[in-house]
Amino acid sequence: MAPSSHRGGQPLDLDAAPVLDDDGRVARTGNLWTCVAHIITGVIGAGVLALSWSVAQLGWVAGPVAMVCFAAVTYVSAVLLSHCYRSPAPAAPGGSDLPSSEGDKTRRNYTYMGAVRALLGRKHTYVCGSLQYLYLYGIGVAYTITTATCLGAIKKANCYHDHGRGAARCTSDDREQHLFMLLFGVAQLVLSFIPNFHSMAWLSVVAAVMSFTYSTIGLGLGLSKTIGDGVVRGSVAGVPMHTPMQKVWRVSQAIGDIAFAYPYSIVLLEIQDTLRSSPPEGETLRKGNVIAMLATTFFYLCVGCFGYAAFGDAAPGNLLTGFGFYEPYWLVDFANACIVLHILGGYQFFSQQIFTVWDRWLAARCPDSAFVCRTYAVRLVPGLPRYGLNLQRVCFRTAYVGSTTALAVVFPYFNEVLGLLGALIFWPLIIYLPVEMYCVQRRVRAWTPTWVALQAFSVACFAVGTFAFVGCVQGVVQKRLGS
Repeated sequence: MAPSSHRGGQPLDLDAAPVLDDDGRVARTGNLWTCVAHIITGVIGAGVLALSWSVAQLGWVAGPVAMVCFAAVTYVSAVLLSHCYRSPAPAAPGGSDLPSSEGDKTRRNYTYMGAVRALLGRKHTYVCGSLQYLYLYGIGVAYTITTATCLGAIKKANCYHDHGRGAARCTSDDREQHLFMLLFGVAQLVLSFIPNFHSMAWLSVVAAVMSFTYSTIGLGLGLSKTIGDGVVRGSVAGVPMHTPMQKVWRVSQAIGDIAFAYPYSIVLLEIQDTLRSSPPEGETLRKGNVIAMLATTFFYLCVGCFGYAAFGDAAPGNLLTGFGFYEPYWLVDFANACIVLHILGGYQFFSQQIFTVWDRWLAARCPDSAFVCRTYAVRLVPGLPRYGLNLQRVCFRTAYVGSTTALAVVFPYFNEVLGLLGALIFWPLIIYLPVEMYCVQRRVRAWTPTWVALQAFSVACFAVGTFAFVGCVQGVVQKRLGS
């Protein structure tokens, strides 16, 4: 076949080798707008549904201010981390993220943990890995709780529509919720054995569409109720409590929920790794971070504030399942179905990262074990290709899904669990490690103004994160003990 020609009249070699980046991989093609899309997709999730409850606990002043403050903290954290994509520190003038000469070599850090390993060493990597995988495991528990709540909400909304709001036959008990959790666990166990399910291209697209859909429905319902009632509910102080200590605990749990809704630093370097090198990746990411944070914060403020304006102190813990909204029932059903579809894929997206690390670690430790390394060809369904069955994977995935389901059954507390997860990683992964990596990367000397400012920022965030973590633990324990 004759070579084609492009607009300039030069022959185009269709068999030419792909263009490579400086690390030998196929050239990245991401730009500012793909960066913005990835960030927004990474930020907006099930946590948005708890924001109305959080604003209700904090009140009309502290609630919006807290969301803006967490947005600012997330932005600063992302800026610090964006400088750590290449190590050692880029030496090009003008803030470029590329080496200034052939002798000034830099290495890309493709993942958050890779950056920690390159800049801070092995001990910090162990701490980072432990917290990161604990967080991913906790997401599985939170998603199991959320799915059961959504399925119960769909059932109750249909029952209320058919038999009237508050009908006795529409009440549900813990056994029904536990059944929904078990069904979700069975579904996740099956999905865990689909090869490369978490890396299918359509998965992130579906998750993004579903998260925007249910978040927008929640926003629309809150706005329509506020306009329809003609009243803006709520108060400056938020939900009143019987004692000052109870109020303190509620405030801390609300802060934990907001912390869960915002940070995306764990996946920031993966997003940066999709961007083309010209203009420099860090420059593009920082611009994208500004746009994404402004858009996300505006969206969060609308969802949280309109939900609080609609329900006041009675704002439900989950805007779409706490039955602040009953009609139109089909729209409430659709929104909850979107949450379930989002979570079905999201659970795998997070859990498969743990599966991959475990499989590789065990294979390296036990290379001669048939239980670990041998794969058996099994035909599970007539007419379909044989499936490669590995006994170790069957056992680990079954135990993993079973344990997340069991913990969800024991601690089925949506707001408290989300807050606990957000507070758990807020300071160590979102603040401390990015600050320390930036100081190493930029060679910031101790007691310089920059170092003092960064350490003060870290200390302040540590106090906030500890306050939220203690409050969320207290909330889980109190609900479990039934007091």
